[in-house]
Amino acid sequence: MSPLRALIIDDDALARERLGAFLCAEPAIRIAGECESGTEAMAAIRSLAPELVFLDMQLPGCDGLNVLQSLPGANRPAVIVVTAHAHYAVPAFETGVVDFLLKPFDLPRLQVAVRRARDAIQSRRSSRPAAAEVKPADRECFTVKADGRIVFLQRAEIVRIESAGSGAIVHLATSSLAVRESMVALESRLSRVGFAWISPSILVNLDQIKEIKRTFPGEHLVLLRDGTRLALSRDVRGELGRISRGEA
Repeated sequence: MSPLRALIIDDDALARERLGAFLCAEPAIRIAGECESGTEAMAAIRSLAPELVFLDMQLPGCDGLNVLQSLPGANRPAVIVVTAHAHYAVPAFETGVVDFLLKPFDLPRLQVAVRRARDAIQSRRSSRPAAAEVKPADRECFTVKADGRIVFLQRAEIVRIESAGSGAIVHLATSSLAVRESMVALESRLSRVGFAWISPSILVNLDQIKEIKRTFPGEHLVLLRDGTRLALSRDVRGELGRISRGEA
C-alpha cells in the first residue's frame, strides 16, 4: 500500500509542528498540507482530497464537528481526531472517525492510530468493485416514491418503465414499483444515462435490449433480456438509432 496523503488541521502551530515531526518518521504517511481553521480545512479537503485527516476539534471559523459533518459522502477521508478535550469523543465517534487521540500523546499511541487508519482505508478499497466491472452511469442513484416510501435505485436495476395514469410502473428484474412521478419527469432524469422511448408510453433501459427484430415491413419487435417482447413504435424509432441502425 502506497503512503497515505495526510492533512493536518490544528490552530496551534506548535501542535502542528510536533505532529508533523512524528509523521515524518512514519513511512506510511505523506503530509499533503496543513490548515489552522475549520473553513480553511473544508476547502483543503475538497482541493487536496487527502486519504487521512488529523483533526483538532476546537478551531476558529468552525469547529471540528462542523468539518466532520461537511466531509463528502464519496471518497471520504479517514479521520483521526487530535484534541485536548475528551468530551468530543462521543460525537466524534458517532460521525465515524477511526481513532481519537487525546493531547498530549506519544509516538507509540500515534502509530496505533495510523495502523487503524490504514486498515480502515485498505478495507474500504478492497470492498469497492473494480472500475471495469461497473460503468459510471450504472452507479448513478435515483430515488422514487412508491407505496409511501422513498426507494433508492441504480440505473442498472431498472428494466423498463410504463405509463400508468398520472404515474408510472417501474419494472425491475424481480419486482415492480408503482410510482407517483410522471413519465415525462422520469424521462428527464433517465434519458441522459441510457434510457429511450420505444413507444409513447414505454421507456426502456438500452442495456436491457437483447435485439430488435423485424416482424413485418415497417414493423419491429424489441426483445428484452428478461424475455419481454414489446412493439417498437414507428414514431419513436429514431431515438434507438444506435441500436436499430440497419434494422429499420
